[in-house]
Amino acid sequence: MSRQFSDRLLAWFKKHGRHDLPWQVEQTPYCVWVSEIMLQQTQVVTVIPYFERFMETFPDVESLAKANLDNVLHHWTGLGYYARARNLHKASNIIVEKYQGIFPASLDKVMALPGIGRSTAGAILSLACEQRQPILDGNVKRVLSRYHGIEGWPGQKKVEQELWTYAEQHMPTESVRDYTQAIMDLGATICVRRNPDCHVCPLTRSCYARKSERQHDFPGSKPKKTRPNKETVFAIIENVKGEVLLQQRPPSGIWGGLWCFPEFSLDDSIASEIKKQYGLNIKQQTEYKHFKHTFSHFNLMIKPVHIKLAGQDSMVCEDGLSTWINPGQDSNLGFPAPVVSMLQELNNNMMVIK
Repeated sequence: MSRQFSDRLLAWFKKHGRHDLPWQVEQTPYCVWVSEIMLQQTQVVTVIPYFERFMETFPDVESLAKANLDNVLHHWTGLGYYARARNLHKASNIIVEKYQGIFPASLDKVMALPGIGRSTAGAILSLACEQRQPILDGNVKRVLSRYHGIEGWPGQKKVEQELWTYAEQHMPTESVRDYTQAIMDLGATICVRRNPDCHVCPLTRSCYARKSERQHDFPGSKPKKTRPNKETVFAIIENVKGEVLLQQRPPSGIWGGLWCFPEFSLDDSIASEIKKQYGLNIKQQTEYKHFKHTFSHFNLMIKPVHIKLAGQDSMVCEDGLSTWINPGQDSNLGFPAPVVSMLQELNNNMMVIK
Protein backbone atom coordinates (compact mmCIF):
# COMPACT_ATOMS: atom_id res chain seq x y z
CA MET A 1 0.00 0.00 0.00
CA SER A 2 2.85 2.39 0.82
CA ARG A 3 4.57 1.76 -2.50
CA GLN A 4 1.29 2.41 -4.29
CA PHE A 5 0.87 5.64 -2.30
CA SER A 6 4.32 7.00 -3.20
CA ASP A 7 4.23 5.81 -6.83
CA ARG A 8 0.92 7.57 -7.50
CA LEU A 9 2.12 10.69 -5.77
CA LEU A 10 5.40 10.80 -7.70
CA ALA A 11 3.64 10.26 -11.03
CA TRP A 12 1.27 13.13 -10.24
CA PHE A 13 4.15 15.38 -9.15
CA LYS A 14 6.05 14.82 -12.38
CA LYS A 15 3.16 16.31 -14.38
CA HIS A 16 1.44 18.66 -11.96
CA GLY A 17 3.85 19.52 -9.14
CA ARG A 18 5.62 22.83 -8.56
CA HIS A 19 9.08 22.77 -10.14
CA ASP A 20 9.95 26.46 -10.52
CA LEU A 21 9.85 27.90 -7.00
CA PRO A 22 12.81 30.23 -6.27
CA TRP A 23 14.32 27.86 -3.69
CA GLN A 24 14.19 24.98 -6.19
CA VAL A 25 16.62 26.67 -8.59
CA GLU A 26 19.59 25.72 -6.42
CA GLN A 27 18.57 23.32 -3.67
CA THR A 28 21.49 23.85 -1.32
CA PRO A 29 20.97 23.22 2.40
CA TYR A 30 21.16 26.98 3.02
CA CYS A 31 18.51 27.89 0.42
CA VAL A 32 16.20 25.10 1.52
CA TRP A 33 16.68 25.98 5.20
CA VAL A 34 15.80 29.65 4.69
CA SER A 35 12.76 28.77 2.58
CA GLU A 36 11.49 26.15 5.05
CA ILE A 37 11.75 28.60 7.96
CA MET A 38 9.91 31.28 5.99
CA LEU A 39 7.23 28.79 4.93
CA GLN A 40 6.36 27.89 8.52
CA GLN A 41 2.74 29.08 8.94
CA THR A 42 3.11 31.27 5.83
CA GLN A 43 1.85 30.68 2.28
CA VAL A 44 4.18 30.27 -0.69
CA VAL A 45 2.83 33.32 -2.54
CA THR A 46 3.66 35.50 0.48
CA VAL A 47 7.10 33.99 1.01
CA ILE A 48 8.45 34.28 -2.56
CA PRO A 49 9.27 38.04 -2.60
CA TYR A 50 10.67 37.89 0.95
CA PHE A 51 12.86 34.92 0.05
CA GLU A 52 14.22 36.62 -3.06
CA ARG A 53 15.07 39.84 -1.19
CA PHE A 54 16.57 37.90 1.71
CA MET A 55 18.80 35.79 -0.53
CA GLU A 56 19.95 38.83 -2.46
CA THR A 57 21.19 40.42 0.76
CA PHE A 58 22.29 37.24 2.56
CA PRO A 59 23.33 34.80 -0.22
CA ASP A 60 25.08 32.35 2.10
CA VAL A 61 25.32 31.36 5.74
CA GLU A 62 28.48 33.43 6.28
CA SER A 63 26.83 36.67 5.16
CA LEU A 64 23.83 35.95 7.37
CA ALA A 65 26.05 35.23 10.39
CA LYS A 66 27.97 38.49 9.87
CA ALA A 67 24.82 40.56 9.47
CA ASN A 68 23.43 42.84 12.12
CA LEU A 69 20.25 41.39 13.64
CA ASP A 70 18.46 44.69 12.95
CA ASN A 71 19.10 44.21 9.24
CA VAL A 72 17.89 40.61 9.34
CA LEU A 73 14.69 41.69 11.11
CA HIS A 74 14.28 44.53 8.61
CA HIS A 75 14.20 41.96 5.79
CA TRP A 76 11.61 40.00 7.79
CA THR A 77 9.34 42.99 8.46
CA GLY A 78 5.76 42.09 7.55
CA LEU A 79 6.37 38.33 7.41
CA GLY A 80 5.45 37.84 11.08
CA TYR A 81 6.55 35.28 13.67
CA TYR A 82 9.81 37.16 14.17
CA ALA A 83 11.32 34.50 16.42
CA ARG A 84 11.94 32.65 13.15
CA ALA A 85 14.31 35.39 11.98
CA ARG A 86 16.08 35.60 15.34
CA ASN A 87 16.59 31.84 15.38
CA LEU A 88 17.77 31.85 11.77
CA HIS A 89 20.41 34.44 12.63
CA LYS A 90 21.43 32.60 15.80
CA ALA A 91 21.68 29.28 13.97
CA SER A 92 23.80 30.80 11.20
CA ASN A 93 26.40 31.81 13.78
CA ILE A 94 26.42 28.29 15.21
CA ILE A 95 26.90 26.79 11.73
CA VAL A 96 29.82 29.13 11.02
CA GLU A 97 31.49 28.73 14.41
CA LYS A 98 30.81 25.03 15.09
CA TYR A 99 30.62 23.54 11.60
CA GLN A 100 32.94 25.91 9.67
CA GLY A 101 30.03 27.18 7.59
CA ILE A 102 28.94 23.72 6.40
CA PHE A 103 25.34 22.85 7.16
CA PRO A 104 25.25 19.69 9.33
CA ALA A 105 24.00 16.57 7.58
CA SER A 106 22.62 14.50 10.47
CA LEU A 107 19.05 14.76 11.76
CA ASP A 108 20.08 15.19 15.41
CA LYS A 109 22.55 17.97 14.63
CA VAL A 110 20.06 19.83 12.42
CA MET A 111 17.34 19.54 15.07
CA ALA A 112 19.75 20.94 17.66
CA LEU A 113 19.89 24.24 15.76
CA PRO A 114 17.58 27.01 17.05
CA GLY A 115 14.13 27.08 15.46
CA ILE A 116 14.36 23.70 13.72
CA GLY A 117 12.05 20.84 14.69
CA ARG A 118 11.84 17.32 13.35
CA SER A 119 9.70 18.12 10.31
CA THR A 120 11.77 21.12 9.21
CA ALA A 121 14.98 19.13 9.68
CA GLY A 122 13.54 16.30 7.62
CA ALA A 123 12.52 18.69 4.84
CA ILE A 124 16.00 20.23 4.67
CA LEU A 125 17.79 16.88 4.59
CA SER A 126 15.45 15.25 2.09
CA LEU A 127 15.18 18.23 -0.28
CA ALA A 128 18.80 19.38 -0.13
CA CYS A 129 20.70 16.18 0.70
CA GLU A 130 18.28 13.55 -0.65
CA GLN A 131 18.24 11.72 2.66
CA ARG A 132 15.26 9.50 3.43
CA GLN A 133 13.76 11.70 6.15
CA PRO A 134 9.96 12.01 6.53
CA ILE A 135 8.26 15.33 7.16
CA LEU A 136 5.03 16.30 8.88
CA ASP A 137 4.11 19.92 8.18
CA GLY A 138 0.52 21.17 8.12
CA ASN A 139 -0.08 20.10 4.52
CA VAL A 140 1.25 16.59 5.10
CA LYS A 141 -0.82 16.20 8.27
CA ARG A 142 -3.94 17.02 6.28
CA VAL A 143 -3.12 14.57 3.47
CA LEU A 144 -2.34 11.70 5.83
CA SER A 145 -5.25 12.42 8.17
CA ARG A 146 -7.73 12.26 5.30
CA TYR A 147 -6.12 9.34 3.52
CA HIS A 148 -6.04 7.13 6.62
CA GLY A 149 -9.07 8.60 8.41
CA ILE A 150 -7.10 9.57 11.52
CA GLU A 151 -9.48 11.07 14.05
CA GLY A 152 -8.47 13.87 16.40
CA TRP A 153 -6.44 17.07 16.41
CA PRO A 154 -2.84 16.54 15.16
CA GLY A 155 -1.54 18.64 18.04
CA GLN A 156 -2.37 15.78 20.41
CA LYS A 157 0.68 13.61 21.04
CA LYS A 158 -1.07 10.31 20.26
CA VAL A 159 -2.48 11.61 16.96
CA GLU A 160 0.82 13.18 15.96
CA GLN A 161 2.70 9.96 16.65
CA GLU A 162 0.29 8.01 14.46
CA LEU A 163 0.83 10.52 11.67
CA TRP A 164 4.62 10.20 12.01
CA THR A 165 4.27 6.43 11.69
CA TYR A 166 2.43 6.79 8.38
CA ALA A 167 4.82 9.52 7.19
CA GLU A 168 7.72 7.12 7.74
CA GLN A 169 5.85 4.20 6.19
CA HIS A 170 5.01 6.01 2.95
CA MET A 171 8.47 7.55 2.46
CA PRO A 172 10.12 5.77 -0.52
CA THR A 173 13.77 4.75 -0.60
CA GLU A 174 14.33 6.51 -3.95
CA SER A 175 13.27 9.89 -5.36
CA VAL A 176 12.98 11.21 -1.81
CA ARG A 177 13.45 14.84 -2.87
CA ASP A 178 10.58 14.64 -5.36
CA TYR A 179 8.40 12.72 -2.91
CA THR A 180 8.89 15.32 -0.16
CA GLN A 181 8.01 18.16 -2.51
CA ALA A 182 5.13 16.13 -3.96
CA ILE A 183 3.33 15.49 -0.68
CA MET A 184 3.74 19.14 0.33
CA ASP A 185 2.42 20.28 -3.07
CA LEU A 186 -0.55 17.93 -2.90
CA GLY A 187 -1.62 19.38 0.44
CA ALA A 188 -1.02 22.96 -0.71
CA THR A 189 -2.78 22.78 -4.09
CA ILE A 190 -5.20 19.82 -4.15
CA CYS A 191 -5.89 18.46 -0.66
CA VAL A 192 -6.59 21.95 0.65
CA ARG A 193 -8.42 22.75 3.85
CA ARG A 194 -11.70 23.81 2.26
CA ASN A 195 -13.20 22.28 -0.88
CA PRO A 196 -10.38 19.86 -1.80
CA ASP A 197 -10.21 18.85 -5.49
CA CYS A 198 -10.68 15.14 -4.87
CA HIS A 199 -11.54 14.41 -8.52
CA VAL A 200 -7.95 15.26 -9.60
CA CYS A 201 -6.16 13.83 -6.57
CA PRO A 202 -3.87 10.87 -7.38
CA LEU A 203 -4.77 9.24 -4.06
CA THR A 204 -8.54 9.56 -4.31
CA ARG A 205 -9.31 5.88 -4.97
CA SER A 206 -7.88 4.78 -1.62
CA CYS A 207 -8.61 7.88 0.49
CA TYR A 208 -10.79 7.17 3.53
CA ALA A 209 -12.13 10.72 3.79
CA ARG A 210 -13.16 10.82 0.12
CA LYS A 211 -14.78 7.38 0.16
CA SER A 212 -16.75 8.25 3.29
CA GLU A 213 -17.42 11.83 2.11
CA ARG A 214 -15.91 13.19 5.32
CA GLN A 215 -13.18 15.37 3.82
CA HIS A 216 -13.94 18.30 6.12
CA ASP A 217 -13.76 16.14 9.24
CA PHE A 218 -10.01 15.62 8.83
CA PRO A 219 -7.78 16.66 10.35
CA GLY A 220 -9.63 17.26 13.62
CA SER A 221 -9.88 20.86 14.80
CA LYS A 222 -7.90 22.34 17.63
CA PRO A 223 -10.06 22.93 20.71
CA LYS A 224 -11.19 26.54 20.60
CA LYS A 225 -10.12 29.00 23.26
CA THR A 226 -11.30 32.59 23.58
CA ARG A 227 -8.45 35.00 22.97
CA PRO A 228 -8.19 37.55 25.79
CA ASN A 229 -7.79 41.23 24.94
CA LYS A 230 -4.86 43.27 26.19
CA GLU A 231 -4.67 47.04 25.87
CA THR A 232 -1.74 49.37 25.38
CA VAL A 233 -0.87 52.89 24.23
CA PHE A 234 1.66 53.59 21.47
CA ALA A 235 3.06 57.10 21.84
CA ILE A 236 4.06 58.63 18.50
CA ILE A 237 6.46 61.25 19.84
CA GLU A 238 7.33 63.73 17.08
CA ASN A 239 9.98 66.46 17.29
CA VAL A 240 10.06 69.70 15.30
CA LYS A 241 12.04 68.01 12.51
CA GLY A 242 9.16 65.60 11.90
CA GLU A 243 11.16 62.70 13.33
CA VAL A 244 9.51 60.15 15.62
CA LEU A 245 11.02 58.29 18.55
CA LEU A 246 11.37 54.50 18.40
CA GLN A 247 12.70 52.06 20.97
CA GLN A 248 14.07 48.55 20.50
CA ARG A 249 12.11 45.87 22.30
CA PRO A 250 13.84 43.24 24.48
CA PRO A 251 15.30 40.29 22.54
CA SER A 252 12.66 37.84 23.83
CA GLY A 253 8.89 38.10 24.02
CA ILE A 254 6.52 39.53 21.42
CA TRP A 255 8.25 41.44 18.64
CA GLY A 256 11.60 40.61 20.23
CA GLY A 257 14.38 42.85 18.91
CA LEU A 258 12.04 44.93 16.73
CA TRP A 259 11.64 48.69 16.94
CA CYS A 260 8.38 50.13 18.29
CA PHE A 261 6.88 53.35 19.56
CA PRO A 262 7.25 53.95 23.32
CA GLU A 263 4.52 52.01 25.08
CA PHE A 264 2.36 53.11 28.00
CA SER A 265 -0.60 51.89 30.03
CA LEU A 266 -4.05 53.33 29.39
CA ASP A 267 -4.01 54.52 33.01
CA ASP A 268 -0.82 56.55 32.54
CA SER A 269 -0.78 60.31 32.20
CA ILE A 270 1.13 60.37 28.90
CA ALA A 271 2.39 63.94 29.30
CA SER A 272 3.67 63.26 32.83
CA GLU A 273 5.31 59.98 31.85
CA ILE A 274 7.07 61.50 28.83
CA LYS A 275 8.35 64.35 31.00
CA LYS A 276 9.46 61.88 33.69
CA GLN A 277 11.09 59.31 31.43
CA TYR A 278 12.55 61.49 28.67
CA GLY A 279 12.57 65.03 30.05
CA LEU A 280 10.44 66.19 27.11
CA ASN A 281 7.66 68.79 27.11
CA ILE A 282 4.47 68.30 25.12
CA LYS A 283 3.01 70.97 22.86
CA GLN A 284 0.08 68.96 21.45
CA GLN A 285 -1.50 65.57 22.14
CA THR A 286 -3.97 63.87 19.80
CA GLU A 287 -5.66 60.52 20.42
CA TYR A 288 -6.69 58.12 17.68
CA LYS A 289 -8.97 55.12 17.29
CA HIS A 290 -8.04 51.84 18.89
CA PHE A 291 -7.14 49.10 16.45
CA LYS A 292 -6.63 45.38 17.00
CA HIS A 293 -3.56 43.30 16.28
CA THR A 294 -4.06 39.55 16.70
CA PHE A 295 -1.48 37.17 18.12
CA SER A 296 -1.95 33.42 18.44
CA HIS A 297 -2.86 33.63 22.13
CA PHE A 298 -4.34 37.12 22.59
CA ASN A 299 -5.58 40.26 20.87
CA LEU A 300 -3.62 43.45 21.43
CA MET A 301 -5.80 46.58 21.39
CA ILE A 302 -3.49 49.46 20.43
CA LYS A 303 -4.39 53.08 21.08
CA PRO A 304 -2.11 55.50 19.19
CA VAL A 305 -1.46 58.88 20.78
CA HIS A 306 0.33 61.45 18.62
CA ILE A 307 2.60 63.72 20.67
CA LYS A 308 4.12 66.88 19.23
CA LEU A 309 6.95 68.27 21.30
CA ALA A 310 7.32 71.87 22.41
CA GLY A 311 9.94 74.11 20.79
CA GLN A 312 13.26 72.46 20.09
CA ASP A 313 12.62 69.67 22.59
CA SER A 314 14.27 66.39 21.68
CA MET A 315 16.54 63.88 23.35
CA VAL A 316 19.93 62.42 22.59
CA CYS A 317 19.75 58.67 22.06
CA GLU A 318 23.01 57.35 23.50
CA ASP A 319 21.97 53.92 24.75
CA GLY A 320 21.58 52.35 21.31
CA LEU A 321 18.07 51.24 22.24
CA SER A 322 16.34 54.46 21.14
CA THR A 323 16.47 56.39 17.88
CA TRP A 324 14.72 59.17 15.97
CA ILE A 325 13.62 58.32 12.43
CA ASN A 326 11.91 60.10 9.57
CA PRO A 327 8.67 58.19 8.84
CA GLY A 328 9.13 58.64 5.09
CA GLN A 329 12.64 57.19 4.87
CA ASP A 330 13.87 53.60 4.91
CA SER A 331 15.64 53.24 8.24
CA ASN A 332 16.90 49.69 7.66
CA LEU A 333 15.39 48.60 10.99
CA GLY A 334 12.96 45.81 11.75
CA PHE A 335 9.39 46.86 12.60
CA PRO A 336 6.28 44.88 13.56
CA ALA A 337 3.37 45.23 11.13
CA PRO A 338 1.36 47.74 13.25
CA VAL A 339 4.34 50.10 13.41
CA VAL A 340 4.84 49.87 9.64
CA SER A 341 1.18 50.81 9.08
CA MET A 342 1.32 53.69 11.56
CA LEU A 343 4.51 55.09 10.04
CA GLN A 344 2.94 54.97 6.57
CA GLU A 345 -0.23 56.68 7.78
CA LEU A 346 1.81 59.30 9.63
CA ASN A 347 3.92 59.99 6.56
CA ASN A 348 0.78 60.33 4.42
CA ASN A 349 -1.12 62.35 7.03
CA MET A 350 -3.87 59.72 7.03
CA MET A 351 -4.18 58.89 10.75
CA VAL A 352 -7.86 58.56 11.68
CA ILE A 353 -8.76 60.76 14.62
CA LYS A 354 -11.10 59.31 17.23
